[in-house]
Order: sequence, then C-alpha cells, then structure tokens
Amino acid sequence: MGGCSTWAWPELLLLLLGSAWLWVGSAQPTSPGPTHPPGPQLRFRLAGYPRKHNEGRVEVFYNDEWGTICDDDFTLGNAHVLCRHLGFVAATGWAHSAKYGKGVGRIWLDNVNCAGNEKGIGDCKHRGWGNSDCSHEEDAGVVCKDERIPGFKDSNVIETEQSHVEEVRLRPVVSGGRRQLPVTEGIVEVRYKDSWAQICDQGWDSHNSRVVCGMMGFPAEKKVNRNFYKRLKRAARTKGRSPRLGSRLASKSQPKQKRREDVGPKKRLFTERQQLNYRLHSVSCTGTEVHLSLCSFEFYRGNSSAACGSGMPAVVSCVPGPLFATGNAHKKKQRQQQQQQGQPRIRLKGGAKVGEGRVEVLKSSEWGTICDDRWNLQSASVVCRELGFGSAKEALTGARMGQGTGPIHLNEVQCRGTEKSLWNCPFRNITQEDCKHTEDAAVRCNIPYMGYENLIRLSGGRSRFEGRVEVAVGAGDGDQPRWGLVCGEGWGTLEAMVACRQLGLGFANHGLQETWYWDASNVTEMVMSGVKCAGHEMSLSHCQHHGASLSCRNTGTRFAAGVICSETASDLLLHAPLVQETAYIEDRPLHMLYCAAEENCLASSARLANWPYGHRRLLRFSSQIHNRGRADFRPKAGRHSWVWHECHRHYHSMDIFTHYDILTPNGTKVAEGHKASFCLEDTECEEDVAKRYECANFGEQGITVGCWDLYRHDIDCQWIDITDVKPGNYILQVVINPNFEVAESDFTNNAMKCNCKYDGHRIWVHSCHIGDALSEEANKRFEQYPGQLNNQIS
Repeated sequence: MGGCSTWAWPELLLLLLGSAWLWVGSAQPTSPGPTHPPGPQLRFRLAGYPRKHNEGRVEVFYNDEWGTICDDDFTLGNAHVLCRHLGFVAATGWAHSAKYGKGVGRIWLDNVNCAGNEKGIGDCKHRGWGNSDCSHEEDAGVVCKDERIPGFKDSNVIETEQSHVEEVRLRPVVSGGRRQLPVTEGIVEVRYKDSWAQICDQGWDSHNSRVVCGMMGFPAEKKVNRNFYKRLKRAARTKGRSPRLGSRLASKSQPKQKRREDVGPKKRLFTERQQLNYRLHSVSCTGTEVHLSLCSFEFYRGNSSAACGSGMPAVVSCVPGPLFATGNAHKKKQRQQQQQQGQPRIRLKGGAKVGEGRVEVLKSSEWGTICDDRWNLQSASVVCRELGFGSAKEALTGARMGQGTGPIHLNEVQCRGTEKSLWNCPFRNITQEDCKHTEDAAVRCNIPYMGYENLIRLSGGRSRFEGRVEVAVGAGDGDQPRWGLVCGEGWGTLEAMVACRQLGLGFANHGLQETWYWDASNVTEMVMSGVKCAGHEMSLSHCQHHGASLSCRNTGTRFAAGVICSETASDLLLHAPLVQETAYIEDRPLHMLYCAAEENCLASSARLANWPYGHRRLLRFSSQIHNRGRADFRPKAGRHSWVWHECHRHYHSMDIFTHYDILTPNGTKVAEGHKASFCLEDTECEEDVAKRYECANFGEQGITVGCWDLYRHDIDCQWIDITDVKPGNYILQVVINPNFEVAESDFTNNAMKCNCKYDGHRIWVHSCHIGDALSEEANKRFEQYPGQLNNQIS
C-alpha cells in the first residue's frame, strides 16, 4: 500500500454503521478557558443513519458509558443547548421517535427541559441521570445549524471525514455518459471534505456493486468491462499529463474550451495521477446493505496519492428499472420480461413521488396491505428492487402513506435482502386480531437522479409551495435554458399533480388557470400549451402538449398556469358493501320529484313525461364515503362561491361530487345520475378522531381524515333513474370526485363497480368492489359475468 497506514472500521460498527461520531467535550470555546461541571466529565456525539454531519441521534458519555436522551418533553431549547455542546452555534430543529435509528445501552436523560440559554445540559431540569421510563424507540435527535462556534476545539475528536461515508456518486467516464441521465456506469466516488475521492478496487466484487447500484436507484448490477478501463489507464500513463489528451477525438468545430470539457475529463482522471485521491479500500459488502457505509471497509490515512498501486478506481455498471430504461433495445427487452411475468403482484399506493408509497400485494386475486410488525429496511429493499427501483431509503410504519382498504395479507415479513421477490421472504399470515390498517407498511425507495427538478420552478408565490409555473426549454447540449410560462388553458388538478411531483413538493392542492396575483417575474413568454397529463408522469414534458407549435388563446401572463402544492393529500373511497346491502327499486310519483328534476337528477326522458302524473323508477342505495388519506378533503370553492338551491334549501359546494352510471358489460352507458355535494360533512369518525365539519348553520364543509360522509338511500338524488332501462345484466358504477376538482393522493380507487341483474321488476346487486381492488384476471371475469339465472348469489 505504499506505506499508507489504515484505520480500522469495525469498532464503529459495534454501535451504528454509517454514523459519523463527533466526540466533543462539555466545554464551550476554548478561549478564555473552559469550565467543567463538577462530577464526571460529559462528552457528546451525533450518531445514526441516514443523516448529514450536523444532525443525528444525540449520545452522551456519562459515568464511563455512552447512552441516549429520551424525546419526552423535548423542545427546541434542549436542541440549542446540545448543539452548542457539539460545537455548533444553534439548533434549527429536533427529531423524535428514533428518526436516526435506535441507540444501544443506557438512556441517560428523560424529561429534559431547557430554556435554551443554559451553559450545559446539566443546568437544565431533568429526571436525574439514568432515571428514565423510555425505550430506545424514543431516542431524541437534533438538527444543528451548519455553523461552528468560533474557536471551538473538539476533545477526543474522530474527524468526520475519516469516520463515515455519507455521499456516494457515480462519475461517468464513457463518451456521452456525462450528458445522458440516468448515469448507469461510472467510477464510484465518495464525498471527502469539499471534493470527491475514489475507492480502490482491490477485492471489489459484485456484492459491493449491488449496494452502490441500490443507492443510485437501480435494482441490479451488471458486469463491467474492466479491460476498457485498464486500457484507458495505460493510455493515460503513456501519453503523459497533457490536459488536451483525447481532444483530437473532438469535433474541430467545437471551441477549445468545450473540447476540454467534453473529452478531456474522460481520460484526465487516469492521466493526472495527483487527481486520484483514494479514501477507501478493502470494501466488503454482503449485498444486502442499503448504504455503502454499512459495509466493512478501511480508510487510507495520510498521503494517499501512492495508494492502490496495482489497482484502479472501483467502477460500477447498473441495470436501470423499467421507468428509467434508455434506448429502444433495453426498453423492448424489459417489456418482454414483463409480459412473460404477467401482472405484478406488488405495487405502491398513496405516495407523492415515484418510488414511494404504501405497499400492497396481490393474493387470491385481491389486493391487500402488509402489517408493519418487524418491517425493516431489508424487506423494504426487496420491495423496491422488485418494482425496478434501488434499495430502500426508509421502511415506514404506522400507515405513514395513508391507510389501505380490504384485507391485510401479510404480517411479520422477514426478508434477508437477497430475495428476488417479497413472496420469497418468510412471513406470517394475518389474523383479524393481529393488525389494523393503521399499521400499514410503506417504503421510500432510492430512484435514479434524472434532473427533472432543474427544468421547472415557481415564481411569485407566498411560499415555495405555490406560484406561477415556469419551465425550461432548449436546455440540451450544454445550452443555457430558456425559461417560459405554461398556458393555463385546460390546466387542471392532474397537470398540477405532475408539476408538484416534478418540483419535489408533494401533491397538488390546486391547479390554477389564472395567476395575475403572482405577477412577480420578468418571464413573460409562453413556451408550452395544451398540456394534458394522466397524473402519474414524472415531468410535464412527459405529458401530451402542443410541442413547438403553441396554441393558446390568452397569451398574457395573467393566464399562465400556476399551482399550490402540499406535502399531504386526501384520499376518498366508497364503502362498497354498503351499496350492495342497501340497493333497491322505488317507483316514485312525479309530483314528488319537482326539486330533483330542477337539479337534473332524472333521465332526460322525464322532461317528456305527463307531469305531475305517472312515476319514475329509481335504483336507490346509500353511499358512505371515507377519507383514508393524510389531509382533509375540502371542496375547491370557498363558501363565498357556494350556490344556494332554493328548492332543496341547501348550498352546493361542488356541482358534481359523484357520478352514478348503469353500464352494459361492454361499457355502454344506459342510465346515469349524479350527486352534487350539497353537504360534505363528518357523519361518523373512527375512534379517537374528532369531527371537524358540519353543514348546519352554513358551516364549513369537508371530510376529516379518518371520518366518513354518509348519503342515505332515502335522500333526493341518491339514485339512478332506470325508467328507460330494459331488463338485463348490467354494471353499476359509482365514481367519486369524477372531474378531479379536488386533489387526492390516489384517483385509481375513486370508482366502485357492482354486477347487477334487472328483470324488469326487481334488481340484484352483488360483487361490489373498489375499481383497483381486484387482479386484472378477476376484473375480466367480472366484466364477462354472464348474469344471474335466479336470485341465489353464491
């Protein structure tokens, strides 16, 4: 190793891999001289994963033993005092519930109460050293301001750059790789001080590559052509240190500076030996780790320029998942694999970003959730890789991505991390007593960097979550992007959802077609029009739009599209069994239907009826609409714009809240109805959830998370007029929020379908289910249902 000494890693692995130990004394800045409290000297450090150098779980060394601090009664004042202990000027936040992982050993402090100006943690109120009723699931963490106290000297310091690996990247070196995203092949580099350093590839194997690819957002690794890189290295040595090496390969029409940028760096890494700055060697991963810092490895210390003499920088090549595949051949191969495998048996729901969501699995032709008992990063990573993403960033518990519906299929999933599918992992079948949907497991996966967030921005808003949408065009081939506006014509919730996702700001609260009140930018040119999104795209450029030939009737800046984003969203779904249980036919006299006719709740043929004589045949049923999301469902329009209906004497906050349809098995509509939201309120709520919305006295309307709104079968317009429907077999379909007026985290569960047989006198409704609750095969069977021969439904 050229005389380089090494620094062993295993002793740090004993506590928490991936942690940067920052050991400091209890003293404040060393000048004019620290004073220590009586008794044992205290030392503090930050630990945990994943995190940055100025944040982490707080650990304190007291009575010759490291321990943690409980989060009970924890405040920002406590964080200020602890951050000063750690050498930072102040705190910007704190974390509870072991956000940075659970510590080990003693829990030294509990119920700490600092004002924030104390000299040390010992001056704050607490229960006494070692007196705690907490578990390590309540370990407190802090986020310190990234500014050191002037003159502060750490005692017993282990330098952070020697003790952890925080940031890792792939540096492309192959022609064209520098521009094309995602980067799937390159030299593995780790952040070191203010630059990047390499890893010696001696002993490097596919397990190590698998871990790096997982971190980069790729499900698998592939073999690297090391001979290419060896030849590149030899060529660089023989040609010396010319910064123009390889420039003859560049087009002569390019400027000199551009030739150096485009071609030189590909080989300069190998040419100029002093640029190789090795930091790690002897890396050994099992392949199941979610971060390189969890592997065993050693650091070079001192002068590392002569390190890795017979080796070369570690190079990794990754296989992208279907969403991120580039090149037609690659996409075609993955499509063929998907067709062979059939419908996937696992999916993510309710997440704002690609690669995150509640985990749902397909069992016995029905989708269900996973209970979070023993849910961890290894199991979450198997899910992520199976779906075409990298390893897991977070394994989320407690229905953090919203509550699912239907069965809970699996419990106590215990993957090793090497499995190809979650179904290969040991698990326990669920019983009703085991879990509730409040314990649904979720994941956040690593996904490849695509740079989409650099092509969009907001301007003029009161916060970073709102504003007029500006997009970059013509940013290819190193050109400076030209920023412009999006035409507001046709802009709605689905388009806003994509914009907020691209911005990394979660869900959309509103998509706005006029933004005159956000006129604070000097960008005035319309560059995109006719945007029409399905809602799942990663970038506005992936949506349908007019391309270069713009078509926008109102090109003034006031008609530019805008968004208001939110980190959370509601999620409405219908309680399907109640529809099935309450459906019946009523022949209602016309003289009782004047108000309903005024609100267009009858079929168009009712206008030709002999009013007030005769009747209409109505299919009536109750609908119970639950909010299972993470934000309250509120009507788009405020109270000032609600419409008063004198006949029924109530306000409509949404003109159309639900669509009711009778369809033939091939999808042809034969009858329809709709329900305006004359009253959105919390009829009932789950245990421990308080009602917030009530329609009485012109009250606020909405549906609270964990509550439901009940439209009883005996109220006006809670029906479908089937007077003109002939006997036969049909599908009853109910769609909530059909025009996407209000943003939700998941629109795919807004439809409910039932099979029904109508014999001209009676109707049988059965097999009611949420639209996305069944497998593709089960849905086909449902649509091809031959009909009832009698009233016995098996």
